[in-house]
Amino acid sequence: TVVGFAISLLFHMTQTEVCPPSCNCKSLGEMKGLHIDCSSRQLTEVPALPVNTKRLYLQNNSLTSVPPGALDSLRSLEEVKIFDNPWNCDCHILYLKLWLEDVSAPSLANIRCASPAPMRMKPLRQLTGNELGICKRLLPIKCLEFFWRDLILIAGAIIALILIAWALKFSKKLVCQINLSQCDSREWLLGRH
Repeated sequence: TVVGFAISLLFHMTQTEVCPPSCNCKSLGEMKGLHIDCSSRQLTEVPALPVNTKRLYLQNNSLTSVPPGALDSLRSLEEVKIFDNPWNCDCHILYLKLWLEDVSAPSLANIRCASPAPMRMKPLRQLTGNELGICKRLLPIKCLEFFWRDLILIAGAIIALILIAWALKFSKKLVCQINLSQCDSREWLLGRH
């Protein structure tokens, strides 16, 4: 029993050490994970979270986006509450949208955009790639760059093939003319003797 108590104490200490300072953490029992409550803390960014987080509450904060990859380590997550934040629905929100689609689609239903103005109060789950402002502007420019680059490469390859074909044709004529002139020279030399 002393060993069990020591292991349980060590487990509890380990769990409290990994709890973000701005959050309240509760163990859900040995080997069952953590309940992390970071709600209503005026957070402007998602804190570093323990990998064994089962329940995560980040609602009613000042979060505007989540950096790509910030939530990828939370593989045992079962519940997420992330609504009531002033989400900025531009390209930077795409990671959160895709992550929630994979991990917690019901949570996605409760998230609404706060900015930019055309997206205000629109549910995040309804946003399409074309509506994500800067994404819409960046994609066609990059596509056009690839288009022109590819077009120039194709045109260069065609011109090179035409020049090679012309050079081969010209070289055959030149070889024939050289051969003919050599034959004529031999006949002329033979004719003189």
